[in-house]
Amino acid sequence: NLAPASMRKEGAAYDLPIALAILHASGQTHLPALGDYLIMGELALDGTLRPVRGVLPIAIAAKRRALKGFILPQANAHEAAVIKGLDIIPVKHIEEAIDHLTQKSSISPLSVDLTSLFAHQEHAYDVDFREVRGQRLVKRSMEVAAAGGHNLLMVGAPGAGKTMLAKRLPSILPPLTLPEALETSKIYSVTGQLAQHQTLIKKRPFQAPHHTISDVALVGGGSIPQPGQISLAHNGVLFLDELPEFKRTTLEVLRQPLEEKRITITRAKLSVQFPANFMLVVSMNPCPCGYYIHPTKQCTCAPLLRKRYISKISGPLLDRIDIQSQVSPVPWQDLSTETNPSTSGEIRRRVARAREKQQLRLAEYPAIYNNAMIPPKLVPHLCQLPKASHTLLQTVMERFNLSARAYNSICKVARTIADLADTDLILEAHVAEAVHYRRLDYESWGD
Repeated sequence: NLAPASMRKEGAAYDLPIALAILHASGQTHLPALGDYLIMGELALDGTLRPVRGVLPIAIAAKRRALKGFILPQANAHEAAVIKGLDIIPVKHIEEAIDHLTQKSSISPLSVDLTSLFAHQEHAYDVDFREVRGQRLVKRSMEVAAAGGHNLLMVGAPGAGKTMLAKRLPSILPPLTLPEALETSKIYSVTGQLAQHQTLIKKRPFQAPHHTISDVALVGGGSIPQPGQISLAHNGVLFLDELPEFKRTTLEVLRQPLEEKRITITRAKLSVQFPANFMLVVSMNPCPCGYYIHPTKQCTCAPLLRKRYISKISGPLLDRIDIQSQVSPVPWQDLSTETNPSTSGEIRRRVARAREKQQLRLAEYPAIYNNAMIPPKLVPHLCQLPKASHTLLQTVMERFNLSARAYNSICKVARTIADLADTDLILEAHVAEAVHYRRLDYESWGD
């Protein structure tokens, strides 16, 4: 009797607890410690245990219930062992579980050293920004985006390096903290994407779904709701290459998670929420042929065709992207002569210092921990502009008729630029650079 009957249950994780409960209730064996443990695992016909999904969040629930320990398949044990204060008992066969519960033999709890686990994050990435030649302005915009947690759009011709740059963005983000690693790992645990004997996700996720992805695969769902790509990118980067090629309906479902940092999946009998706090990085060509802003190649697209191509991206979605950067092909001189480009480690240290300034400023707002998350009502307080900077921004707003969301975005990006410069004042130069990152708001790409 799996009570309460009204609670939906699915999967084979109940095999081991059901088997042990039957053995105990029928009197075939006496298991006095059965109630002290949370137990889960799939049973093969020969009694061996197979791994199951969702071990990490279940281990956290077991600790909250003050249970003594957690008996589970050996392949899942490292995943659960990161939770301190709970005995993790790994078993290969049902007989081992019985022997442990009858105290016929004792299995030593598994433990994991979290300090050593996070000791080598500096070398967690296989790619580095020093491999990118040229693109000084684009790399600067990516550093600003990483420092403030801002969403980023890259516009450029095919082959200019947009994908190469995007793949290196996680390497300049601050290392995952333990709470962030636990949050991210719980999502991968539920979806069964943690490898056997893996403990935690130790580097920031990077998800790059193809433009043919369905709405459900992107945001999550199904008859039994599962996290989608945006949740798998939690605390990391979601990269959408060739943005206009995505279905418009698919892009529009991003608006809620971009604002609320979570996604709500509602079905007839239940409603679930999955975390979705990610940096959105998107790239696109400036026109269908890709060469509208190319320095040497001629664009073959008619103006109307270019306008129609850009209009595939809705204004509300574009408004939620704080930084828009142009990626131009790298001249061969830069490929061969650039020396000592900044490494990912050097950029990451500058980003980390800027984030530290933000955390001090935002200490009284526990739900906000970077500039991109500042809500509109707090922008005037947290992103105060001196008179000269305010005058410059007012002139830009009036001349180009920018929206209120664009105003808030410019203020937040300017605040991040000032943090990178290690100054409390948002100067005119910081505002001017932030305005430059709103190119699509005031440039006529279709003319």
